[in-house]
Order: sequence, then structure tokens, then C-alpha cells
Amino acid sequence: MRREQLTEKILDIKREKGWTWKHICDEIGGMAPTLIVGALLGQMKLVKPLAKNAATLFGLSAAEQAMLNEVPYRGAGTPMPPTDPLLYRFYEMVMVNGPAWKALIEEEFGDGIMSAIDFDFNFEREPNAKGDRVKITMSGKFLPYKYYGNEQGVQEYGFKEKD
Repeated sequence: MRREQLTEKILDIKREKGWTWKHICDEIGGMAPTLIVGALLGQMKLVKPLAKNAATLFGLSAAEQAMLNEVPYRGAGTPMPPTDPLLYRFYEMVMVNGPAWKALIEEEFGDGIMSAIDFDFNFEREPNAKGDRVKITMSGKFLPYKYYGNEQGVQEYGFKEKD
């Protein structure tokens, strides 16, 4: 079985049972919903105890359970630019606002990046008279670039320099 086939099997069971992602995440437990759903969609891995919980919930074989614990090939199956309208809006936000976000983050933190690995993501519904809004909070660890071969008196990492 290929990973894509396991994803389709999981989605079929979800539909047949009428389960919500919230129900599934509550049953599997142990991690943020984004990570659990991402793993079930083939983009993340579940640690062994959570893979076992998922296998029990979905009635999966031992081989399918083991597949949920394998490191996936992330990003597979999403064309660039994305064609799904919701995914495209995220892409558009980064393409339009990304340079400003980069400038502001570098001014505040220094020369580095925001981790997408040591990272938290949350969303919530925000009621609004003109139509409910999606409120997104992302928090990633700042990872400064290392200045290899730096000489005595030259900082080793790209943290914001003090005057």
C-alpha cells in the first residue's frame, strides 16, 4: 500500500462514520489537531502511541499503523501555485505580505528565519457582524543564521545586534 492509499482509506472511514476532525483528534489525543490531521492526510507522522490510537480508531492493520509512524514526503500532491482557493489564499498572503513580514521579523530579531518545525499553529472562529472571520495565530522559534568562520570579536549568530 502507498501512503496516498492509506489517506484515502482513512478519509473513506471518516465519511462512512460521519466523524468530524475534532472527534478524531479527541480520540487520538496527544498532539495539536493540525499535527494529527496533517498526519492522517499524509503530511506528518504520528509517534508510535498515537499511531496505535489512530489504528485502533480506524481499524487499521499493523502495516498501516507502522506507515502512520513513518516520516512522510511532505508537500507531495500540492501543485505550486496551489489551485485550491483556500490554499491559494495562504500562498497569496505570503507572496504579497511575505517581504514585509521578513523585513519586520529581521528588524526585531536579526538575521535568521522563523522555524516551521519548532512551530505552533492555532485558528479560531471570530464572530463578526459582516461575516465570521478566521483568526490564525502562528508561533515559530527564531533561528538565527550562524556566521561560519567568524573571527574574534565578530558575533557567531545573526541575533539582532546591540548598539
